[in-house]
Amino acid sequence: QVQLVESGGGLVQAGGSLGLSCAASGNTFSINVMGWYRQAPGKQRELVASITRSGTTNYADSVKGRFTISRDNAKKTVYLQMNSLKPEDTAVYYCNAVRSDGLSAYWGQGTQVTVSS
Repeated sequence: QVQLVESGGGLVQAGGSLGLSCAASGNTFSINVMGWYRQAPGKQRELVASITRSGTTNYADSVKGRFTISRDNAKKTVYLQMNSLKPEDTAVYYCNAVRSDGLSAYWGQGTQVTVSS
């Protein structure tokens, strides 16, 4: 099992910045991809960004150039730096980790990000 604990988030004005962190514990040796998803009210959960153990990143088109995902394998932590935030970025952000064999995925409890206009 893998446990994910998120921190960061909160309320920010449009154009501002926020940073999220997600610390993993447990059987983390089995984890390859870590990432961030978000879910706004009335919408489906969507991928924001992901990063492999080797550092390959993937971003949703809506956040490219504004968000940066990074990872510290020694600290078992993944980060999401969010700049130039927009009201449409408002959502609950969830940390996600996927095993190398793809057979299991783990989720954090979610953290609220609210961007005011």
